[in-house]
Amino acid sequence: MASVSEKGPAVRPKPEHVRQTDERKPVTMLEAIREALWEELERDPDVLMMGEDIGAYGGAFKVTDGFLEAFGADRIIDTPISEAGFTGAAAGAAHMGMRPIVEMQFMDFVSCAYEPLTNYIATSRWRGSGPVPLVVRGPVGGGVRGGPFHSQNPEMAFFHTPGLKIVYPSTAADAKGLLKAAIRDDDPVLYFEHKKLYRAPFLRTVLPDEDYTVPIGRARLHREGSDVTIVTYGMMVHEAQKAADTLAGEDIDCDILDLRTLLPLDEDAIIESVRKTGRLLIAHEDTRTGGIAGEIAMRVSEKAFEWLDAPMLRVTALDTPVPYSPPLEDYFLPNADDIAKACRYLKQY
Repeated sequence: MASVSEKGPAVRPKPEHVRQTDERKPVTMLEAIREALWEELERDPDVLMMGEDIGAYGGAFKVTDGFLEAFGADRIIDTPISEAGFTGAAAGAAHMGMRPIVEMQFMDFVSCAYEPLTNYIATSRWRGSGPVPLVVRGPVGGGVRGGPFHSQNPEMAFFHTPGLKIVYPSTAADAKGLLKAAIRDDDPVLYFEHKKLYRAPFLRTVLPDEDYTVPIGRARLHREGSDVTIVTYGMMVHEAQKAADTLAGEDIDCDILDLRTLLPLDEDAIIESVRKTGRLLIAHEDTRTGGIAGEIAMRVSEKAFEWLDAPMLRVTALDTPVPYSPPLEDYFLPNADDIAKACRYLKQY
């Protein structure tokens, strides 16, 4: 088992499931996340990982398969089933100069760690305890028949907490670059990975060979248009793209803004797009009440109201737990048809 010296980690051959940089093969989002973790563990001996079944088993989704053999049990740490416990332990490690990455087997259970994240970790820098450079990452989202305990989007439970950063990528390239940026950040970052995008064939892409990061707090213009602004993130970026493809045949041109980071919110990018199109639709898979759509709409009302040519609309999930029944889950989740219908209304208003 490899050990870490004072000069850094030993050089290790990458296993087959971690991309060899000279091959330049298209990778999935899951593989991009795996690359980011592997490269940061190699680059910085202070990086370590903690979570349930991430070592010997290789993770519930096999993100960390082979990591234990490569980096050792002192850096790939299997934990008891106690999200509050190992999140608190990660905070202690961060105080001691380490950069821990906490994996939630399913992000639904990050609620168990709400207390240390909001009361201690988020406030640490402001109380004079210094930075807490840790990442809490894991799978979110519905559409995979996981039921109410394995399908939630809990980002808004933490959106109201100053001191935290929230990242939610929608592409493989952003997934890697944002995760590397999060690991190097001196503030605590919650990093959400939509499980339905993990192995989605349409997301396969060739990643750059060079080391790169994507800046936290910057939105990405996914599609340029002139008639309607769609502000969204995660899985809904791709539902918005499907809707835009349909609407293009109806002479409705959509501007799709992928937030990528929810906290801090890229308000400038949102306002710029709304001033261009005069119409705003916010789409997210999270439930409706208290969702980020309300905050975005309020900021646009404050800073771009005079540019609006129609009411602001939102397309979201219903205000219920995620159903287990496939037909009910399909009815619960927002989709491309819902987005297209809303855009037609805005265009015709």
